[in-house]
Amino acid sequence: MHPSACILAWLALPLLAQDFVPQRPEFEAIADQLIRSHNPYLGTAQVGDLKARLATDLSDSERAKTLAMFALELIRVGRNEEAALRIDEALALAKQIGPVAPELHGLRARVYLRLAEVENCIENHNSDCCIFPLAGGGIHSKREPAIQAKKSLLDYLSLRRTFHGAWLLNLTAMALGEYPEGLPASLRIPLGRFNSDHKVGRFRDIAPELGLDELSLCGGTIVEDFDNDGLLDIVTSSYDPMTPLAFHRNAGDGTFENRSKISRLDDQRGGLNLIAADYDNDGDADILVLRGAWLFDDGRIRNSLLRNNGNGTFTDVTRAAGLADPAMPTQSAAWLDYDNDGDLDLYVGNESRKKESEAGDYPSQLFRNNGDSTFTDVAKQAGVTNDRYCKGVAAGDFDNDGDMDLYLSNLGPNRLYRNEGNGQFTDVAPELGLIEPAKRSFAPWFFDADNDGWLDIFVSAYDAKLDDIASEALGMPHEASFPRLYHNNGESAFTDIAARMNLQHPYLPMGANFGDIDHDGWLDIYLGTGDPSFDSLMPNVMLRNDHGEVFQDVTVSAGLGHLQKGHGIAFADLDNDGDQDIFHQLGGFYPGDKFKNALFENPGRGSRFVYVKLVGTKTNRSGFGARLALVVQTPGGERTIHRAVGSVSSFGGSPIRQEIGLGDATAIQSMKVFWPVSNTTQTFNNLPLDTYVRITEGAEGIERLSLKKFAFKTAR
Repeated sequence: MHPSACILAWLALPLLAQDFVPQRPEFEAIADQLIRSHNPYLGTAQVGDLKARLATDLSDSERAKTLAMFALELIRVGRNEEAALRIDEALALAKQIGPVAPELHGLRARVYLRLAEVENCIENHNSDCCIFPLAGGGIHSKREPAIQAKKSLLDYLSLRRTFHGAWLLNLTAMALGEYPEGLPASLRIPLGRFNSDHKVGRFRDIAPELGLDELSLCGGTIVEDFDNDGLLDIVTSSYDPMTPLAFHRNAGDGTFENRSKISRLDDQRGGLNLIAADYDNDGDADILVLRGAWLFDDGRIRNSLLRNNGNGTFTDVTRAAGLADPAMPTQSAAWLDYDNDGDLDLYVGNESRKKESEAGDYPSQLFRNNGDSTFTDVAKQAGVTNDRYCKGVAAGDFDNDGDMDLYLSNLGPNRLYRNEGNGQFTDVAPELGLIEPAKRSFAPWFFDADNDGWLDIFVSAYDAKLDDIASEALGMPHEASFPRLYHNNGESAFTDIAARMNLQHPYLPMGANFGDIDHDGWLDIYLGTGDPSFDSLMPNVMLRNDHGEVFQDVTVSAGLGHLQKGHGIAFADLDNDGDQDIFHQLGGFYPGDKFKNALFENPGRGSRFVYVKLVGTKTNRSGFGARLALVVQTPGGERTIHRAVGSVSSFGGSPIRQEIGLGDATAIQSMKVFWPVSNTTQTFNNLPLDTYVRITEGAEGIERLSLKKFAFKTAR
């Protein structure tokens, strides 16, 4: 049995003074070392090297080349105006020498495009900024940078025709309000492919009006009720090692309060991903910060486990919990109770390059919860070290045998670790045909795409290029890999149905999650796209699940095609009005590629719903691993909706409470809850529609909770 929340809260009080040690100096030292280094993502030493080289006696051709390299490094670190001066100097010098290479025109376009974004989309940010196709407030008022970018793109394309060059030219024309008339017909990219016959209503980014649009690099997000007041709060992180975590408390009146300092979360710096779970079973959500991804051996930066003290503050307990060492580069983890002992264990997917070098041997870790707020790594004994470059982790019970399995997406063949129920796992991905995309893939998740009671597996490819996106828009062939949607046929058999479900398109997701944008009970997909290149400006992608039969691209009609690089995504009903809004953490990898976060307000469709908070007694407190099955009556007849609780998505930040859309349901006939540890199923009949309920393992009946509905305080 779990200790009572009140006893745990009492015990925590004296610990607040003695356990809390500010982490700012530790992370500032790490950040300073990274920033001064030659790291290809975060280092600045390259700028000094090139500046010193320019002070030497160089030939005109070497000087032009070095100036171009200098400009590229300057935009990488965010010195855009200086970069523009240097690239213009390089171009002028190159013209004196002879014919200008197309790459130099392309680089100049890149510099001025970024300058245009900063002066218009960041410094004059509004809800239309960077929403594809650009219109309204997305048209640039400071035109000169985009004019210069357009000129260089035309020069580039006159020498070398590429799909990505044409794509960027079309975007630049949109930014200037000159699309399509301002482009030669031969260079126009039609928008027809992006249209959708299905309308879900247009979402609007209201983050600027609510003060939620922090400027940051790519990072994680969590939307969760951290203080148990029935209102969902927001926590975000940034890849930038100097940027602290941000915590916005939902005030319940349409506004958010910045509690970053009060909560002590601003003592935590950096983090590409965030995951929430109640690891200590005390009734409130704790936070795991994941660090070091993509930095190779420079990424040996410890993660942070932040205990929720239940009084609005968090304490870094990483070292005391045994999770600090050894530090390995990672961006993905999953909480699960793999041994069904009633507390949450932790799997961390690390970026091992074992075959490349001994220094790059970073096996993945399975931390068993010892039940006393400490953990022990048992990955080797359990057979789940992976020993591959892991980019995504999801936990789910794919074979419905009552214990949690793991799916890992790697740069290399993926794995499905089947839980044998005895502390051991077996990789069954090869025999079940689940290793693809085998080159580069993330992010993965378990979800029931067709509501048949068996968890399917979605895993996206990550080897598309901007050329592939533009090629498809033009109806041209490309060589990009596609996502996989492995339909669970039961009896440990899967079939890839991506083609049938209209998913065979080139996507490039840096982050991804699933939710229900129209609350019809079918789970939809949102892909936050991009890669580190400044050129990689492509719409984030919203795919609506049409009754488990096909996914419809509703990106443009929903207004969710943000062109900036997308990462952490949370589907959550932040205003408790019966539909899921989307909080989207945005930004690139390089210091000069920051952008502002977005909160897309759902316009609503009047669908019915029920929200469920589970409380485990033998099963872990949050009910991770539990399964729900709802039978509802609709005008078209009876239907069943299935949900799985827990870390089923590797880049999700959605709340632990289950927000279940019921579409046009007229009644909830029954809801069954399966609890894995007690191996019991509770059945509740005739639940009320449009309510928030709490269900406790082993208890009779449900408890109705208050759903505190409010309107966001925006200009509309």
